[in-house]
Amino acid sequence: MTETPILSRVEHHIGYITLNRPQALNTFTPEFSDLLDQSLWAMERDDDVRVIVIEARGKHFSVGISLEEFRGKTPLEARRFLHRIDAFYHTLNRLNKPTIAAVQGYAAANGAGLSFACDMTVATESAVFGTTAINVGLICLGPAVPLLRLVGRKKAMEMVLTGETMSATEAQRLGLVNRVVADDALAAETLKLAQTLTAKSPLALRAGKEGLRRLQDVPYHQGLENMDDLFAALTTCSDAEEGISAFLEKRSAQWQEC
Repeated sequence: MTETPILSRVEHHIGYITLNRPQALNTFTPEFSDLLDQSLWAMERDDDVRVIVIEARGKHFSVGISLEEFRGKTPLEARRFLHRIDAFYHTLNRLNKPTIAAVQGYAAANGAGLSFACDMTVATESAVFGTTAINVGLICLGPAVPLLRLVGRKKAMEMVLTGETMSATEAQRLGLVNRVVADDALAAETLKLAQTLTAKSPLALRAGKEGLRRLQDVPYHQGLENMDDLFAALTTCSDAEEGISAFLEKRSAQWQEC
């Protein structure tokens, strides 16, 4: 019996989405991509979930799109196929909840793009990242979208056009990875980061993500005014009053999400 290629569960306000094609190196297929996108939206709608973690079973996080999927398609079919495969890039940018990628082994091509598109990434010391599609006559243009925002034009051009891989340490230096951890500590360190976030006000988390997302495409002064408006709205919520009171009274806050 074939296992579901994407698994999901919720534990203590953390939503886990697990890439579950280890025998195929967690490569993307249309079904895999559909279920990934559906799981992300389900986590977004679940009021019990405050943080979303994307993890993977097996030795590798994901090595990209299954190459067999590219065969025998007309140009129109290929276009529709890629729009379906890459839906998660749009979704991750639209979610209001923070996302964390937990990466082991290879994160290549669309697997690297999935990590880049998440808000944060924790990676093992032995993890390897690369926009490698050019090595098989293709090109990593989907992963290039979040990549360009993270590392700038020249480095993104080098990575996409050479297809060279890099270590987790180098990826961290470039701002593609937040934390590099021992190979046997990935789950524990990812949980620690997720728990740090779940302890915060859910309203403040959502406001923070929305604010940073808004800043992507606006001029400096407009961005600052937008952020002031968003922050002002947050300060009128009861969670803000509770957070300030809890801090002054030296106790844990009791978030009400209102």
